[in-house]
Amino acid sequence: MRQAAAILEPFYLSPIGRLSAELMARRLHDLWGDCTNLRLLGLGYAMPVLDLWRNQTLSCVGAVPDAFRHARMPRKGGQSVCRVSEHRLPFPEAMFDRMILLHALEEAENPRLILREVWRVLAPEGRLVVIAANRKSLWSLDESKPFGHGRPWTRRQLSTYLTDSLFDVSASTTAIHMPPLNWPLITAAAHAWESAGQTLMPGLGGVVMIEAVKHLHARPGAQAMAHSAVKSGKVRPALSRDAACQEKSPDAD
Repeated sequence: MRQAAAILEPFYLSPIGRLSAELMARRLHDLWGDCTNLRLLGLGYAMPVLDLWRNQTLSCVGAVPDAFRHARMPRKGGQSVCRVSEHRLPFPEAMFDRMILLHALEEAENPRLILREVWRVLAPEGRLVVIAANRKSLWSLDESKPFGHGRPWTRRQLSTYLTDSLFDVSASTTAIHMPPLNWPLITAAAHAWESAGQTLMPGLGGVVMIEAVKHLHARPGAQAMAHSAVKSGKVRPALSRDAACQEKSPDAD
């Protein structure tokens, strides 16, 4: 995990990393479009894609798990960044309208506990996109890239996992179809690779992207389960909105 954390920032500062973030952001924009006046949380190492909405959302927060304590937390204007325990998010229930998980489930010791916390802090009818390394892609085999670490997923595996965690899966796609090679010849044609991959090999992108919705009415016992988890101490009791938003200084078809 420490090795993965150490390569996150260098990767996203490289040409292939910047293009990867751009390609993921394009797919996110296809799913969500305008997010004006919404509260957005990115969990894991989501800052590279949060930049898409940082000037239009009501709040835009990047939450980096303690497991990535060796990774720097770059920020831009309009973004707040804080360090968190992935199993005890310091936010009130139902605080966020949109959530993005990037480099979160692959490295987690217990992904289900993370999704329990995500369910708690996501608002009813809120939308979540999980971005994870694609088990079927060459990217999951390249340990010099962040997607080559931890637990890769297939779209079916991730969709099933989200459904079992009380989310309703609403869409799925893949992104980053160029080879994991930081060569000018490859990066210069990144968008051509993406168009060809989406058409000819849609299941082989470097990452899988699953959108899910928190429907309280779709799971009759879901709200009671969430409150029970808080009372049992399995998740952290809610904080006030103001306390949760205080900005901290940075240090697997």
